[in-house]
Amino acid sequence: MEARINMANEIVLTPEGKQKLEEELHFLETEKRAEVGERIRVAREFGDISENSEYDDAKNEQGLMEARIAQINDILSNAVLVEAPKRSNRVNIGSTVTVDMGGRERVFTIVGAAEADVSSGKISNESPVGAALLGGKKGDHFTAEGPTGRVIEMDIVKIEH
Repeated sequence: MEARINMANEIVLTPEGKQKLEEELHFLETEKRAEVGERIRVAREFGDISENSEYDDAKNEQGLMEARIAQINDILSNAVLVEAPKRSNRVNIGSTVTVDMGGRERVFTIVGAAEADVSSGKISNESPVGAALLGGKKGDHFTAEGPTGRVIEMDIVKIEH
């Protein structure tokens, strides 16, 4: 899978991203579900649930948790697992790319949208910068529109898989 990947309608996950989601799902379905269930049980013992804020809070948390469980199950059942090739001079999903942005270097790991986390340098293959990097090689110069609409110019300095 060295060429550009067109996965506009598919959920893309790296092996690490899949493992992280599976771990979160296990935690939610076992420990968190039991914890929230216990909070609901204790809150019911306080009496009238129509005016019981502890009960309302626990039920709201349960709803959010069950929605996240459903979301993770959906992602995992529809995901396409993508691994970066071990020997490639091109940027692929799973690649860690060092770019020079006018004298300032930034490091990005290209991942699927379901596992993107900008604060830790993981950007989506669907984001403007991620999409522009895909298929690029060391020394390539490109531009992309940043999140604020400003044009970003970058040069690929290094690619790791």
